[in-house]
Amino acid sequence: MNTTEKTAPRTEGSAGGVAGDATTMRAAVYDRFGGPDVVSVERMPRPTPADDQLLVRLHAASVSVADHRVRARDVPRGLRLPTMFALGWRRPTHRVLGMDGAGVVEAVGAGVADFAVGDRVVLLRGAAFGCHAEYAVVRAAGAVARIPDELTFVDAAALPFGFGTAQVFLEAGGIAQGDDVLVNGASGAVGSAAVQLAKRRGARVTGVCSAGNAELVRDLGAERVIDYAREDFTSSGARYDAVVECVGNAPYRRARRAIRRGGVLLLVIADLAGIVGSKLRPVRHGIRRVQDTGAVTGTHLAEFARLAAAGDVRPVIDRVYPLDRIREAHAYVDGGHKRGNVIVTLADPS
Repeated sequence: MNTTEKTAPRTEGSAGGVAGDATTMRAAVYDRFGGPDVVSVERMPRPTPADDQLLVRLHAASVSVADHRVRARDVPRGLRLPTMFALGWRRPTHRVLGMDGAGVVEAVGAGVADFAVGDRVVLLRGAAFGCHAEYAVVRAAGAVARIPDELTFVDAAALPFGFGTAQVFLEAGGIAQGDDVLVNGASGAVGSAAVQLAKRRGARVTGVCSAGNAELVRDLGAERVIDYAREDFTSSGARYDAVVECVGNAPYRRARRAIRRGGVLLLVIADLAGIVGSKLRPVRHGIRRVQDTGAVTGTHLAEFARLAAAGDVRPVIDRVYPLDRIREAHAYVDGGHKRGNVIVTLADPS
C-alpha cells in the first residue's frame, strides 16, 4: 500500500550519482549547525557490522522534526545548553542525520541468528541517527524487524518515528477502552499515528489541527476535530482522560484545564520545565505528567509493519524526495506544516 497525501512533489527512484566502491557509500552529511544549506551529499566510509549487528542497505528514511531540531539546534526552551552535550558544542556529534529507515539486510555479524542476508527490514536508530545514508548498522536484538512483502520501503520508513513514539506514550499513559483522548498536533508524524493507535485501543479521539488537515484527521479515526485557529481546546470546558501533546504549545499549566482529575498529560514535546516537573512531581492536582517512556522495540516495529501491510493503520506520507534533493526535504520540514511524514529515497523505493 502507499498513502501519499500530495502526489505532485513526489519523486521516486535511485538516488543517482556515480557508483562508488564496496567500502564507501553516499550520505547526507552536515558539519555545522544551521539551515538546510548546511546539508550536502558526499561519499563516506561504509559501516561494518559488529558481531551482534546487521548491515542494512537502506531504500528509504524519514526526515523528521527531530532531524530539524538537531540540525538547526531548534530545541524547546531551556534545553539548548543541556542538549549541546549530546548534539555537539561547535560541530555536530552525528554527521549523518536520520533516525529510522527501511531496506534490505546486506550482511550479518558473526553472532546474528535471527536475520539473514536479503531480509526486508525496518529499523530505528533513534538518537544514534545515521539513516540518511545508503547503509546503516543496527543491533539485531534492537529496534529492527522484518517487513511483509506487501509493504513498500517508503511506507515502512514512515512507521518507526511516528508510530513508535505514539505507541510508547500511549502505553505509558495506560490509554484504554472508553478513554477520551485529545491529540494536539493530530496531523503530524506522531499525532497522526497517535490518533490511529488510540482509536485501536478503544478510545474516543479528538484531534487538534489546522482546518486544512481536518478531513485527514477524521479519516484516521478522530470522532471530533478542533481547528486550533478558531478554538482553544484548553478553554472550551471539555475534559479528557488524556492529552497527547505533540506540538509544544500546551504545557501542564495550560493543558491541565482540559484534563480530568485522574487523567494524564503525555508530553511528547516538553521544555526543560516540563521535563524537570514531570520527574520531580509526576502527579500534580490529580493529573499525571508523563515525559519519560519505555523504548521502541523490534516487537513494536514488527506489529506496526503487520498492521500497515494489512491496511489496519495508515502511514501518512506528505512528500517523497530522492537523496540528491534532501535539502528540499529539510526545508519543507522546517516550514512546520507537513502532514505526517517526509521521506527520502536512497535506492529503488519499491
